[in-house]
Amino acid sequence: MSKLSSSARHVQRYRDRMRRAGLRLVQLWIPDARAPGFGDECRKQSRRAARSRRAENETMTWIDAARDTGGWTA
Repeated sequence: MSKLSSSARHVQRYRDRMRRAGLRLVQLWIPDARAPGFGDECRKQSRRAARSRRAENETMTWIDAARDTGGWTA
């Protein structure tokens, strides 16, 4: 097994501390807001959603149903 570099050890210690604190690492791939066309696509989707009253009602119903009314550990 090879030796870990100084930065790798630092990262490992940090991750270990976070796990001991009850946290879990989650990595996500999300759209890059800096990408060409991102703003145009956001505006296009926003206009489409605004035109659709049904979609808005469905979304609000979903948000109401999904919200956490009991706190983090309920």
